[in-house]
Amino acid sequence: METYISIGLDSFRGYWNYLLHEIQHPDLTNYFYWLLALSVVVWLLELVLPWRKQQGAFRRDFWLDAGYMFFNFFVFSLVGYAAISNVAVEVFNDGLAQLGITNIVAIEVDTWPIWAQLLLMFLVVDFVHWNVHRLLHRVPWLWEFHKLHHSVKEMGFAAHLRFHWMESVVYKTIQYIPLAMIGFGIQDFFVVHMFGVLVGHLNHANVGWDYGPLRYVLNNPKMHIWHHAKELPNSHRFGVNYGLTLSIWDYVFKTAYVPYEGRDIELGFDDDDEYPSTFVKQITYPLSMSKKDE
Repeated sequence: METYISIGLDSFRGYWNYLLHEIQHPDLTNYFYWLLALSVVVWLLELVLPWRKQQGAFRRDFWLDAGYMFFNFFVFSLVGYAAISNVAVEVFNDGLAQLGITNIVAIEVDTWPIWAQLLLMFLVVDFVHWNVHRLLHRVPWLWEFHKLHHSVKEMGFAAHLRFHWMESVVYKTIQYIPLAMIGFGIQDFFVVHMFGVLVGHLNHANVGWDYGPLRYVLNNPKMHIWHHAKELPNSHRFGVNYGLTLSIWDYVFKTAYVPYEGRDIELGFDDDDEYPSTFVKQITYPLSMSKKDE
């Protein structure tokens, strides 16, 4: 137990120092300034090419979503989650060792060209995320956490990262084993992650395009707006358009749904007027709901 506590504390301190270094020392692989730059670029696109022209530059909950963006991307994902994940990996490896398993790598990719490694990682991660996203809609206790993301009433780029921190735990826990089995480490994520951030920002932005024929491969604003639709047919009662970066999974598995241009559809979920509106109350909402069920 002391080993796990030590790993957790060392990870927390290490990544906290890493975050401070990110802010103080800009470079080409700096998460902080890439997130800032991509956010500014997509926000400017919203201002120059607005899809919903009546929507203000500082839309409803703009600053709340900006707070979530930095909290989820840095404070939790790069600081708090690092400690949790490093401890979990150590526990997982210790458990495998007890079973006599020392290596779970099934595909050696370190000899592949970099582009092929990144492409495989991108496809594996996106397909895992598509499946996890479906679970967030179909499993009742997970939906209570995911409601936070669907509480957005006016779409904008920062809504991309309005989600409960528990979602990071669920996504990254489930993706760990498939990535470990093909030998990927955390250092490989930068290019894949930032591309995902760009597409995710655009999917939630107040812009109205679908990339033409590429819409069947790449998720887009006109498709993703329907994922946030408050009203859906009963045949899609659990949701539609689960893709995070790619749309192809939705077309292959028949969860794609774009009946018409959804520029002005109402967003949210049933009884969303009763959902809390502040950061603290939203973060604690799933716990309060579990107490009501007891």
